[in-house]
Amino acid sequence: MSAGLTTHVLDTSREGPASGVDVTLQRLDDSGAETIGRGTTNDDGRLDEPLLTPDRMETGTYRLLFDVGDYYDREGRESTFLDIVPVRFTIADATEHYHVPLLLSPGGYTTYRGS
Repeated sequence: MSAGLTTHVLDTSREGPASGVDVTLQRLDDSGAETIGRGTTNDDGRLDEPLLTPDRMETGTYRLLFDVGDYYDREGRESTFLDIVPVRFTIADATEHYHVPLLLSPGGYTTYRGS
């Protein structure tokens, strides 16, 4: 797979994809955070386009913000612990592909560098 940044969200309590989760990508540096990408997960829990394409990949520190509070509200779940899930990570090699999935449940989450 070519360089770029992708993500997807799986709702482990429903055993399937989480659609309609708003995702924001920020680049972090000494001056703060700059929003450089946004998307909303589709029916497969993925974004329709990569957050970063190969020509926009740069080394550095990034943060993904997953708006899971709104997702749970739309799902009609009254009692959830999480609102915005932040995932901070580093791109060390801009020629590689980075996939950052979120495994979500009402009381917690897990993430990892996928393939």
